[in-house]
Amino acid sequence: MAEKLDSDRIKEIYKLCKGHFGDVRFVGIKYHSKIGWVSKAQFNDAEVGNLTADGKTSSDALRNLRSRIKKIIKRYNGV
Repeated sequence: MAEKLDSDRIKEIYKLCKGHFGDVRFVGIKYHSKIGWVSKAQFNDAEVGNLTADGKTSSDALRNLRSRIKKIIKRYNGV
């Protein structure tokens, strides 16, 4: 199987967020000169707002964001 691309990871995070949080405005990644790669999921729901994660590479940042979102979902479902 071919290696996952960042675009595949973004789509996966989008589906995960849409399934749990509802209305997703934006999922993406950018390079910040002082921090490095930053991934962000932004929601239309003001209560959730947005979630960010950073990493040494763009793929790391997306993996960290996915992991963070999964932890939040797991915590939410545990309550």
